[in-house]
Amino acid sequence: MAEGDAGSDQRQNEEIEAMAAIYGEEWCVIDDCAKIFCIRISDDIDDPKWTLCLQVMLPNEYPGTAPPIYQLNAPWLKGQERADLSNSLEEIYIQNIGESILYLWVEKIRDVLIQKSQMTEPGPDVKKKTEEEDVECEDDLILACQPETPAKALDFDISENRTEIEELPPIDHGIPITDRRSTFQAHLAPVVCPKQVKMVLAKLYENKKIASATHNIYAYRIYCEDKQTFLQDCEDDGETAAGGRLLHLMEILNVRNVMVVVSRWYGGILLGPDRFKHINNCARNILVERNYTNSPGSSLSND
Repeated sequence: MAEGDAGSDQRQNEEIEAMAAIYGEEWCVIDDCAKIFCIRISDDIDDPKWTLCLQVMLPNEYPGTAPPIYQLNAPWLKGQERADLSNSLEEIYIQNIGESILYLWVEKIRDVLIQKSQMTEPGPDVKKKTEEEDVECEDDLILACQPETPAKALDFDISENRTEIEELPPIDHGIPITDRRSTFQAHLAPVVCPKQVKMVLAKLYENKKIASATHNIYAYRIYCEDKQTFLQDCEDDGETAAGGRLLHLMEILNVRNVMVVVSRWYGGILLGPDRFKHINNCARNILVERNYTNSPGSSLSND
């Protein structure tokens, strides 16, 4: 067995969680232990004409020094068309060695399918599954948790003179997801400087319910035009690794000038890895609702 360091394993897990949140029921786990997954990709979610299944296996060395091992499954994909698509995927890997590339691969394949549907006759008839999972929202949730440190100390080094924007941005609140008495809710605000990040957090903590959450996990990404780089950071707030996973999701979706806070009220029952799934899902849902991403895929929680 090839050596895969802990960092590589963690990056794979973060990418897998992000992909599951982004693509919902299009994403399927074939073999969790062997890291084999399948993504169903179509030209149009609501009225698919062309569909392809991308099966991937993540070797231990991915994303550091090896690409995913993949297979393209579609009865119509043959010859030159298959070779061209494979070349495109390999080119994406070469241009992004060391990076997580599954999202780039899926969206490249979707672009090819969209082009195909625009250029050719109607494709094979594909029946779409419309299973939607209802998520129960407990209206009688009692928040008994006391805030550990409601006024979180935020030491931002605002070295640049970005005084042009000092006002509090608007804050949107997402639909809560409840599972085994734990409730998760995302909050989103547009931000263009670290001072606004601090202001949004302070405003949220004025709400007693949010201040009483067991964890308020957040991440933000601000695009600096002059340097062509991102200023970004995250905070676990006691939920180990949750902030990094949330930031990874935002990186994969390539969102900019936005912060997402996910409040979690713990209900007394341990959720295990499902808690990360819920954090990512409610974050991804609010980013899509507020048009920060045009990522396709059906939502995992109720609309």
